[in-house]
Amino acid sequence: MAAVTVGTASTRRRVGSMHILVVAVVGLALVGGTMRTFVAGTPDVATAATVFCGIFVQALPFLALGVLISGTVAAFVTPDRLARWVPKRPSAAILAAGVGGAALPGCECGSVPVARRLFGEGTVGAAALTFMLAAPAINPVVLVATAVAFPGEPAMVAARCAASLITAIVMGALWFRFGQPRWITRQLPQEHTQDGPRWTVFSEAARHDFLQAAAYLVIGAAAAAALHVLVPAWVFEHLAGQLLLGILVMALLAVILALCSEADAFVAASLSMLPLLPRLVFLVVGPAVDIKLFAMQAGMFGRAFAVRFAPVTFVVATLTATCVGLLLVGNR
Repeated sequence: MAAVTVGTASTRRRVGSMHILVVAVVGLALVGGTMRTFVAGTPDVATAATVFCGIFVQALPFLALGVLISGTVAAFVTPDRLARWVPKRPSAAILAAGVGGAALPGCECGSVPVARRLFGEGTVGAAALTFMLAAPAINPVVLVATAVAFPGEPAMVAARCAASLITAIVMGALWFRFGQPRWITRQLPQEHTQDGPRWTVFSEAARHDFLQAAAYLVIGAAAAAALHVLVPAWVFEHLAGQLLLGILVMALLAVILALCSEADAFVAASLSMLPLLPRLVFLVVGPAVDIKLFAMQAGMFGRAFAVRFAPVTFVVATLTATCVGLLLVGNR
């Protein structure tokens, strides 16, 4: 009887994610040499692999920081509690969330799961989305990196901060006015904050958000790497002197390259053949909307949300960066 019981228990043992991970690691180790030879002998694949690794490695530490904060939010902050903390007036709540984004020294990958944890109805949802857009763009790390990348151009730092903050506030206001709860089709796992240990809630929320956000980060980074090799180098040579075309191309390039907000300033600074204004648009659009963020937002909020929020964010960020840039840096 004992043997039958043991046998029944073993047949019911399910294959978990750890088993799959071990098999995948062993498989990659076995074919590692062949893959390395193939990548080294194919320039386009090597470039795509470099871009993929660059995006993923840059984003992963900040994604980890973001999900740790997300787990803390899940354990200690609920949308109801946040509703009691934020100002009652929608305009004040959205402004406070935008300015408060400066307190999170992370990138856009980490801000998505945090915003999803904070998301609620009405003013709370608008404040969460404002925070999601402001945090990766106006935090001290990003602004210092911008100042280092553009020495002698303090107007670039001020313009990036102002345009990004205005974009976040405008998008929060638009969501409060026009957003529909039915667009949020992805639900967070049920959490038992009241009858369970806070450590359990923290660990489960962080694990869920990390696995889900990291999966979509892989998809977005792979798409960015594939598209990167399709943008020819001569494109930049034809953009000098064509301001409007340069603005549009740099805005689209920010979406395609999907760079981390801590690193994009150095990429923009390297494009010295372009005026400052298109490069400013690149710096404002990138942390607000790109292909990896679209994938992560679709995974966290739902596709119905992402297909509405991302295009509007792109338009608002491009127009805001252009207007602020004309005022602060001119058309040079």
